[in-house]
Amino acid sequence: MTKRPASFPRTGLNLLAAALAAAALLSACGGGDDAPPPEATPASLSLERIGVFRTNQYGVSAAEIPAFDAASKRLFVVNAQAGMIDVIDLSNPALPRFITQLASNTVLAGSSINSVAVFNGLVAVAIQAPRKTDPGRMALYRASDLSLLGTATVGAQPDMVTFTPDGRTVLTANEGEPSDDYQIDPDGSISIIDVSNPARPVVRTACLCTFNGQEDTLRARGIRIYGPGVPASQGIGQEVACPRDVPRGPGASASQDLEPESIAISADGRTAWVTLQENNALAKVDIATATVTDILPLGLKNHGTAGNELDVSDRDGNTINIRTWPGVFGMFQPDTIASYTVGGRTFLVTANEGDARAWGEGNPAYLGTQNPALGFVEELRVAALVRPAGWQVVPPQLRAVAGPTPTPVLGALLDPAVFGYCGAVAGSPGTCNAPDQLGRLMITWTQGFRTDAQGMPLRFTSAGVQHPAGDRLMYNRLYSYGARSFSIWDENGKLVWDSGAAIENFLASADCRLGSTRNIPCVDFFNSGHNEGNAKDSRSDAKGPEPEGVAVGTIGSKTFAFIGLERMGGVLVYDITNPSAPFRVDYLNTRDEWTSDPAAAAAIGGLATIGDLGPEGLVFVPARQSPNGQPLLIVSNEVSGTTTVLRLNLRF
Repeated sequence: MTKRPASFPRTGLNLLAAALAAAALLSACGGGDDAPPPEATPASLSLERIGVFRTNQYGVSAAEIPAFDAASKRLFVVNAQAGMIDVIDLSNPALPRFITQLASNTVLAGSSINSVAVFNGLVAVAIQAPRKTDPGRMALYRASDLSLLGTATVGAQPDMVTFTPDGRTVLTANEGEPSDDYQIDPDGSISIIDVSNPARPVVRTACLCTFNGQEDTLRARGIRIYGPGVPASQGIGQEVACPRDVPRGPGASASQDLEPESIAISADGRTAWVTLQENNALAKVDIATATVTDILPLGLKNHGTAGNELDVSDRDGNTINIRTWPGVFGMFQPDTIASYTVGGRTFLVTANEGDARAWGEGNPAYLGTQNPALGFVEELRVAALVRPAGWQVVPPQLRAVAGPTPTPVLGALLDPAVFGYCGAVAGSPGTCNAPDQLGRLMITWTQGFRTDAQGMPLRFTSAGVQHPAGDRLMYNRLYSYGARSFSIWDENGKLVWDSGAAIENFLASADCRLGSTRNIPCVDFFNSGHNEGNAKDSRSDAKGPEPEGVAVGTIGSKTFAFIGLERMGGVLVYDITNPSAPFRVDYLNTRDEWTSDPAAAAAIGGLATIGDLGPEGLVFVPARQSPNGQPLLIVSNEVSGTTTVLRLNLRF
């Protein structure tokens, strides 16, 4: 038996043993002297603007995507107007200070920057080629001195860049949009880049071409494959994503039509989910094998059911008319996506902005001469689609679908069995196309018309009778863009929760306030546009408040989602700790002046009085990484060209 020193009483030994046991337990749990103390869990929180960086550039996307490096206390903001990244000193979050700009021209002459991400002092930049259908680049810089460390060639139009949780891998979502005349359409893809040696990044490509030849199957699952397509030879040399010996069917191939937009990654770094916005789907990616394992359809939101109401008109006397509309279905079409973990399971948060393909609309010859080789526009107002007096200016591709005559005399029909509630009868839309009904709503003409068992459009006569020689389409569904909501999905794309009509209902309520001091009733400027003054209800016909950006942050044992509303502006905060039962915590809209035209104010140097317009990118900074020791939310506003620092005031 070891003899204990006389100076150590038994009680002291007991205390020492307890301390050693506690230390061992902490070590086993990842604690100990090197681990930060557990973070307190707030009961709630509120947002407060404490700082802003102004480019003084209006309406030119001078502030798009932010990324923060804790070690250097530097903020990196994509400035599309300058084609650079603004580097900002954020050591004092209340007084952001411009340092310099980071250009991509040294990597690729004439290029532009789409996205930026940071991990432990390493800055990844997504660079678009001068001709966007050409291969892009991913570049790595050191945050502290902005030195270029390495570059890699990726697919066409890398739209987002992000790191895996361990920082060893960078992913880019290569959107591969077509040329404006739609004669070149590069493949969409996801680049997976090993950056463990930043000087020599190694690229692998998760190719969507493995789904070529499966277009009909994808469509049957609800995935939108609908572009006009271009000959495969047109794309040779335009991207590095897919081999050219993969069979391609008629029309757009899957790899051409699928357009990766935004990326979320699981906590273990094994799986990525990529939004395919125009396709209303997600791509699921196995990172280790650089393989797209599945395309997950997101389905539709039935605006004819209670809880999914919306306002569809901007010309109904500036009234707020949030109601159900049977036969109207919203395509979720998320832009931004984020992930978080609950009980070992990954959940995905999406901001359901919605987006249409509209290429060549600026070329008068496309619509004027009805030349389908000059573009492709899928969006149309209901009133223009079903105009009883006949089509005026509609896309030539729509006329081709409606055939057999090349220029149908009358517009499409609405199925009376579905739209009888707003006046549709056989052979006429009735009053459904009135401005205070469905007439002003923007929808896609590419879906919703009645078809046969093979998916071919059925023809109807002017009297509304089905007949093979008819030259009118009949729509029994109308598909609108976006869901005016944010959603939570499981890892297989199953909808767990959706905010329904909650956003528009809140903006129309007495509880909602605008301005950095929260002194302006939201209801006075419901569904306003970010580039308009005194514009109540102006966005109701399109995508409403337009949820676009999302960031997720965990504080203590709670997880919060921050949702940027692009058109209405401001940031909604929801507690999403329970994925099945999120609830709203706060809303801050830092646009302070709502009646003046922002462009006119900017022209005379008064943009600062207007405030922040058009939130695009958001990044959450936890307290342990924050320069002032408090959790922050940084928001880049593309219309006002401002980057705003919001403090999260925690309540315990």
